[in-house]
Amino acid sequence: MTANFSEELLMQCLPGSNASCVMEQFSLWASFALYLLFISIMLATILGNSFVIVSICHFKQLHSPTNVLILSLALVDLLVGVTVMLFSATRTVHGCWFYHCMKMYGDTFCQIHTSFELFFTTLSIFHLICIAVDRHQAICNPLHYSRKITMSVAVMMVCVSWALAAVYAYGVIYSKANMAGLEISNYFCLGACFVYFNPLWGMLSSAFCFFFPCTVMVCLYTKIFIVAKQHVRKIGDKNKCSNDRGRGGLIKHSESKAAKTLSIVLGVFIFCWMPFFMQYIIDPLTGFHIDPFFYEALYWLSYLNSACNPIIYALFYPSFKKCFHCIITLKIFSPNSSTMTLSVK
Repeated sequence: MTANFSEELLMQCLPGSNASCVMEQFSLWASFALYLLFISIMLATILGNSFVIVSICHFKQLHSPTNVLILSLALVDLLVGVTVMLFSATRTVHGCWFYHCMKMYGDTFCQIHTSFELFFTTLSIFHLICIAVDRHQAICNPLHYSRKITMSVAVMMVCVSWALAAVYAYGVIYSKANMAGLEISNYFCLGACFVYFNPLWGMLSSAFCFFFPCTVMVCLYTKIFIVAKQHVRKIGDKNKCSNDRGRGGLIKHSESKAAKTLSIVLGVFIFCWMPFFMQYIIDPLTGFHIDPFFYEALYWLSYLNSACNPIIYALFYPSFKKCFHCIITLKIFSPNSSTMTLSVK
């Protein structure tokens, strides 16, 4: 009887509490595989975004308004990998927030972690909107782009994004508006560390952080694609008159590449974020019955976007590829490397 009771306590996040969460019981190999997966995502996020940051800061040719936005996005995604993923990995594998053992500081650390989590992920999404706006101006208003989107405008967009995300994330978490009306003892166990939203704030958060940004991005990229196709058609008509078939082939290739890039941008964004924010709406309305491990899977799917962003917004540009090659081969330390000419084709 005593042995069974001890075994039951070992399975609890907070032994001795009737409201304690139950610890996840993975095998040694399953836990190792999960940690390996999470560490791989974390390293990919940290290394990929570090390369982007070093490239933009070091190479003068990359000092542009667009790259100011990409630099800030890379910094945000880097911070997700450094400050959020490691603690979330232990929570996912074991099902417990072990830092509760720090007594009164455990709850405070959980609040700091969740606020950072919400802050950085929201900020990452806001940056994607800014980049979409920048690309819209560059393609749809090319003659006025250099006048409208200057370095100071790009910096202002970055500052506004950081400010809005901070006010939203820290305001919601520390005011506990998201938990208003929820009876903790009725819905949640103790010893875990998640962000929960009541039905009202679940809908507001999903609208503010995903559905509105997603709608804006879809509209902007759709307009970009339509305008790009119009430009291609006009150039194609001119080439038909001059029988320039080689030029026509290049145009078709550019059109195909633009469609592919836009599809990847929107597809990865929606794939990583839609399930996460859908549960913000569904979970409160269904009495918070979503399985905790499935809940964790949605978190990591959203984190994955921070690892994908360097690929989407950097590796598609040949100039960044050359920068990455210089960093990996240590050519970045050679004299005058910061002023070297980068491929822009």
